Amino acid sequence: MAVPLSDLTSMPEPQQVYAADGTRLATYTWGEPDAPVVVIVHGFASNARDNWVLTGWVRELTRAGYRVLALDQRGHGLSEKPHDPDGYRIRTLVTDVETVMDTYLVDDAFYVGYSLGARVGWEVVRELPHRIGRAVLGGVPDGIPLARLDLDQVRGYIADGTPVADRTTQNYIALTERVPGNDLQALVALAEGMRASGMIDPDPSDAPTRPILFATGSKDAIIEGSRALASATPDGRFFEIPNRNHFNAPGSRDFKDAAVAFLAEA
Repeated sequence: MAVPLSDLTSMPEPQQVYAADGTRLATYTWGEPDAPVVVIVHGFASNARDNWVLTGWVRELTRAGYRVLALDQRGHGLSEKPHDPDGYRIRTLVTDVETVMDTYLVDDAFYVGYSLGARVGWEVVRELPHRIGRAVLGGVPDGIPLARLDLDQVRGYIADGTPVADRTTQNYIALTERVPGNDLQALVALAEGMRASGMIDPDPSDAPTRPILFATGSKDAIIEGSRALASATPDGRFFEIPNRNHFNAPGSRDFKDAAVAFLAEA
């Protein structure tokens, strides 16, 4: 009997977790309570439902016997959306993941992240190797975070609708406006907060030591940077997602299959 689409895309009631600075985070769980845990963290301008439920990841991970723990990162989904860039430093985003794991009493887990969630995941795995057994980092670019976003043009667009001329910035705005409930000002603050250090992130000279599968679409402009990060990681490997770009890679069956197989190696 076919399963209704509504059953495959429905969301559990969010459970609220409060970050160290008091920011409210929406979290979700699926699967058996005593099953091995996979923490999944979405990308920029997305949320847990958009990145992981609608693309079939939660269904595949629970079928494989995992308990799935997800959060809407601050500034996204049903989580609180601060407008202060200081609330979006990479350390803060990493601590949010750690706080969620602590609140759910998860001592060890696997990690799956995409785009922004993969950037955060690089740091999570590096800083918490005793708690993250292995990780899948999809669409993770190297370089300064969100450096190609023209913040002045976005601010003009927010303030009075000034047309955005930069093509990459247009794409970011379209991505933001595609997902209901997104707050463009909060996402600008996120970009400012993550770019504030002006440093390369992730830093290939300080790579995590746990096993990591890097996966990036064959049509994604960042693929060579992702491949370089995999090469710099002591126990890293690279999977090229066939015929996918940065925005449609999460829906790839090949990507999901490769990730589930990699996690099963533990």
